Amino acid sequence: MKDAVTRETLIHRLQAALGTGTGAVLSDESDTAGYTEDWRGRYRGEALCVVLPSSTTQVSDIVKLCAAAGVPILPQGGNTSLCGGAVPPTDGPAPVVLNLARMRRVRQVDAANGSMIVEAGCILKTVQDTAAEVGRLYPVSLGAEGSCQIGGTLSTNAGGTSVLRYGNTRENVLGLEVVLADGTVWDGLRALRKDNTGLDLKQLFIGAEGTLGIITAAALKLHPLPTHHALAWFAPRDPAAAQQILGMFQNACGSRLSAFEIMNRHQLDLVLGNVPNRRNPLAGAHDWHVLVELGDTRDAQGLEAVLTQTLGEAIERGLVDDAVVAASEGQRADLWEVRHSVSEANKKAAVGLTTDCAVPVSRVSEFIDAATRAVHAVVPGLDIAVVGHMGDGNVHFIPMFSFAAWAALPDSAAMGDAMRACINDIAARLCGTFSAEHGVGQTGLPLMQRYKAPAELALMRAVKAALDPNQLFNPGRLVP
Repeated sequence: MKDAVTRETLIHRLQAALGTGTGAVLSDESDTAGYTEDWRGRYRGEALCVVLPSSTTQVSDIVKLCAAAGVPILPQGGNTSLCGGAVPPTDGPAPVVLNLARMRRVRQVDAANGSMIVEAGCILKTVQDTAAEVGRLYPVSLGAEGSCQIGGTLSTNAGGTSVLRYGNTRENVLGLEVVLADGTVWDGLRALRKDNTGLDLKQLFIGAEGTLGIITAAALKLHPLPTHHALAWFAPRDPAAAQQILGMFQNACGSRLSAFEIMNRHQLDLVLGNVPNRRNPLAGAHDWHVLVELGDTRDAQGLEAVLTQTLGEAIERGLVDDAVVAASEGQRADLWEVRHSVSEANKKAAVGLTTDCAVPVSRVSEFIDAATRAVHAVVPGLDIAVVGHMGDGNVHFIPMFSFAAWAALPDSAAMGDAMRACINDIAARLCGTFSAEHGVGQTGLPLMQRYKAPAELALMRAVKAALDPNQLFNPGRLVP
């Protein structure tokens, strides 16, 4: 630490800044444990302490104190990362973990402007519900929406199940408030659709995983709230057939198509076997499943008509083996629960080597076929769970080891690296990426060197050096 500032001295100064007795500074290991390990129990590090500010001013004060002491800061949201991006590293100096859970105010809702300003600690589900109360939609939706924080979704540019229609998180942000590496607060919370006054600075911080600044608030873009939905769960003949059916729905429905999610039989079986109250939507067993949803602000009968007509055409072409249409809002919710239970099921069932590849939508079927062959060349017959957002080309291709088989491996780390490499290499060959929506975190850091062009890495390093020259924020992450 700079100026011979001890751990105890910095903690004392942080307590003075945040208020002694407020519980805003946690230093005992028993209190910090929940902030230093990821939710799947795969990554764990050490924190100098955990701070829980309740205002942007307090975040600024924390940054200034840590910068003066030369102590790194790890910004943290709901800690729901699937790639170890929100917990301390196992090497290097222990950081101060800055968790934004206490900053959860909704500062403004402007239905006429289609915007709302929220603090970074707001839970995603709270943002969705608040928007719905004024007849608007914040469209980013994912399985962890009941616990993930807005700041985390911004820092990872989260995707989810509605990207097909509404885009990733960055497409739904109008402005940001950010604390910079010297403690300066940049107020960029202008809720404008059009602002052509130079660089779009907010985009630097979205997807930067807390390495350039600490997002403390955001102006989010809201959309008209769909009041009518039509949803079906069907069994396509194979991924190639699902790809054809996606095109049919896009041609028939246009922007009313809001979700097109695929999973294989093994993934569905994991959900049914490990999450209570989940039922197979279809009679019998099928190798592939798709959830498709349409949404609109009017004409419920018209939505259901185009859904059933398009499915009927697919059945006539021999592309679909079975299908069910949700007959009520309750049935719709039940079908979505099956889809959103994937991460919980996989955590309970086995060791899943999660990947987050994306390829052009036209090559999804090719990717699944090639990745399956590549994994089985390493471990013949290994179970593979496949679940993905087929409508935007993002496929989570997950080799699954039983806990016993994983423990018996002589070098499980090497096996994990080999599995991910053969899958990610195929995505790269198909003009894709190894990280579509989860971020880079710890899992993907070595892959940046493998797949990113030297010019890209040089540009990223230059931005990091300009905004955080002393490596204060989340050092050793994102850029190798």
